[in-house]
Amino acid sequence: MIRDLDLKEALHKTVDVLSGGELQRFAIAVAGVQNADVYMFDEPSSYLDVKQRLKAAQVIRSLIEAQKYIIVVEHDLSVLDYLSDFICCLYGAPGAYGVVTLPFSVREGINIFLAGYIPTENMRFRKEALTFKFSETAENEEIKKHCNYKYPTMTKTQGTFSLEIKAGEFTDSEIIVMLGQNGTGKTTFIKMLAGQMPADDGAQVPELNVSYKPQKIQPKFPGTVRELIHKRIRDTFLHPQFTSDVVKPLNIENIIDQEVLNLSGGELQRVAIVLCLGQPADIYLIDEPSAYLDSEQRIVVSKVIKRFILHAGKSGFIVEHDFIMATYLADRVIVYDGIPGVKCVANAPQSLLSGMNTFLKALEITFRRDPTNYRPRINKLNSIKDMEQKNAGNYFFLDDQSTD
Repeated sequence: MIRDLDLKEALHKTVDVLSGGELQRFAIAVAGVQNADVYMFDEPSSYLDVKQRLKAAQVIRSLIEAQKYIIVVEHDLSVLDYLSDFICCLYGAPGAYGVVTLPFSVREGINIFLAGYIPTENMRFRKEALTFKFSETAENEEIKKHCNYKYPTMTKTQGTFSLEIKAGEFTDSEIIVMLGQNGTGKTTFIKMLAGQMPADDGAQVPELNVSYKPQKIQPKFPGTVRELIHKRIRDTFLHPQFTSDVVKPLNIENIIDQEVLNLSGGELQRVAIVLCLGQPADIYLIDEPSAYLDSEQRIVVSKVIKRFILHAGKSGFIVEHDFIMATYLADRVIVYDGIPGVKCVANAPQSLLSGMNTFLKALEITFRRDPTNYRPRINKLNSIKDMEQKNAGNYFFLDDQSTD
């Protein structure tokens, strides 16, 4: 289990210096070696990259035995799909009450959750279904692009880690998603674009106004959410378009008068996204917007970010490990190569299809798309579909008509 979760190097570290991902993998390993009748895992994908999430899922599934049960709470729908045999949907009013449905098959259960309708009970618990068509946030409009930005080849060395960034370009009304394992330098690239970290060779990024949402959010403001927002982005916040496109979908009104220091992780994340998008800028750099959010909030946040970037005519660079969010957000992708924590390369931006195929081939994972709501689904390892797609070189499908 230590080998499967890539924990050999972490064994030589003290607990207080372990990263969030290392702590998460240790927790899974410790739970897995217990002799128990019921194993319970609460959000095992937190802090893990795509490769680590699937390895963790495989380790959890390896615990299956006769008369033993595994219960998992998970917000990454692609990992949940890969991990589960049965799905129970939970719905209700957060903080007030919740209802758990009877178990459904995996595909049926996730699709019921996304549709917001339980056919066996003839009951709707959400007004609108959640789908993943690429065209829907653009509302089938042809987005006009006016600006073309370029950044040079850059290098950055931090201790024993070195990162090479190959020259690339991007336009307005475009989102570029960075794909790579933990420790490959995605956040370093974000900080270099934001001007917070200079390149070793003195190479200069374009001088543009940047709004940056960091990976880790550490609240320090001694006041309410309303006071913080009015201090940071008052004019934007009061604009009706921003209110309807960003503030209302993220349910900021429900927490507007709460103390910032008392907010939960998900509430802080939503406030941080509002503050980031509310800051006038040319480029929006957003590091892991899915962290601490539940499945529904992740989809809502994806739609909010995509709609804002497209309609405001801005550029976005996003680091994201939730594969459903990444594929929904991305117009193009930057794929990272190399050895995490040692030496890595950030390739130039490429199309979503070719970039995803390159990234997934390195991970030996294949994805198909659900024909009902178009969500990406991970093929079970060595399944017929998995082998067919690998033999054809199609690790990622934009369109798929499978119904299994």
